[in-house]
Amino acid sequence: MRTIQIEQIDGWRKTISEKVVYITKGQQNQLRVLTSICPHLGCTVPWNKEKKQFICPCHGGTFSADGSRVSGPSQRGMDALQTSVQDGQLLVRFQYFRQLVPDKEIVG
Repeated sequence: MRTIQIEQIDGWRKTISEKVVYITKGQQNQLRVLTSICPHLGCTVPWNKEKKQFICPCHGGTFSADGSRVSGPSQRGMDALQTSVQDGQLLVRFQYFRQLVPDKEIVG
């Protein structure tokens, strides 16, 4: 689990907020960054060390270590975020995705 700073510029106003993301390894051992927001209804999904799964406390949805859906009401797995590496730093493009739908759809 990592906390990242999100910088948003809206006209003349600049705001900085923090968001929790998970850094995992996807296929072929590549880094994968997951949002901690459940794709069902938006609750924060924590990692359960004993069960080695992400488990949503709101409705019991479970996700594997790579974020894929295991069980529960969510129609898809946890959402991966776009990343790049610049000067040895991992940069993350944080986005919000529509909940309650089977396909990942950007909403902000």
